[in-house]
Amino acid sequence: MKNYSRVIFVLFSFLFLGNSYAQLEIKPAIGINATNFSEDPVNGETSANVGWQLGGTISFGDKLYGEGGIFWTYKSNEYKSEDETIKFNTEMSGIHIPVMVGYHLLGKGAGFFGLRAFGGASVLILTQVDALELTKDDFNKASWGVFLGAGLDVSILFLDVKYEWSLTDVSSVTSFNVGKAKTLFVTAGVRLSI
Repeated sequence: MKNYSRVIFVLFSFLFLGNSYAQLEIKPAIGINATNFSEDPVNGETSANVGWQLGGTISFGDKLYGEGGIFWTYKSNEYKSEDETIKFNTEMSGIHIPVMVGYHLLGKGAGFFGLRAFGGASVLILTQVDALELTKDDFNKASWGVFLGAGLDVSILFLDVKYEWSLTDVSSVTSFNVGKAKTLFVTAGVRLSI
């Protein structure tokens, strides 16, 4: 886990120092997400519910840009036993910290219209879990991930869509082994140039 944090820190530092003279934007945002797991637990299956995130990022650069942020994130997933006698939602909340590198395919960030592609790494620091008899101790405290996405800018508004693959297993117990998380994020907000 320390190696992942070092990579994120070095990437963020390099981008910030290399682009410190370029445009800076603060981007408050809100969005929804849907999380599924890579494996079904023993004697049951899971399916994604809609979750949400609230927070923002700071973006710097021009055509090539770096961006880092912090979000309060809520994820939900439904579990059903094979005979459908047991049903419950796995609800997880935490602090999601993404760091990314992006490129403006159309526009340069300051124009009226822009289209972007981006990718990066993230960590979700788990703060709360509600899942029937499972507790926060049954889940990994930090979940590392990588993601790819695209963004659309119209005037001061933006819409980002990204897909994230976790590198860390969701649970730390064999009774609820669901593998890794796969999450679709849709985020919208405002670009405030400084």
